Amino acid sequence: MAWTAETRAKVGELGLGARLSDAEYAVFDPFLPRPKNGGRPSKTDRRLVLDGILHVLRTGCQWRMLPDEFPPWQTVYGFFRAWTTAGVWEKALAELRAVARRGEGREREPSAAIIDSQTVKTTEKGGRADTMPASV
Repeated sequence: MAWTAETRAKVGELGLGARLSDAEYAVFDPFLPRPKNGGRPSKTDRRLVLDGILHVLRTGCQWRMLPDEFPPWQTVYGFFRAWTTAGVWEKALAELRAVARRGEGREREPSAAIIDSQTVKTTEKGGRADTMPASV
């Protein structure tokens, strides 16, 4: 891919392909907990933290290997843990699933479920003749 203004815009300003677009961030922002009132204002850009979390999830890299373009890995991981505890990911998934279902003309919540099971073999041989004889 040639580096043009158009392709750079697709990759994002970090050059890692990890930045959310304004529209994507606007969808996810309502799920993020608001900063607490009082105390020292945070210097951490929550959008950049979210981009860092998504970078780790997308690439599978270790938290400690998070590129320097993001906040320190300890900060990003701390936000990830706090947002996990607050249920941010579950709430966002449930709401986005409902929006996608409504977009397809379906009900917000599914009305049926499919449960699939698999038979597990317990032994290669079976029946009375193939068992060990009782001790005498």
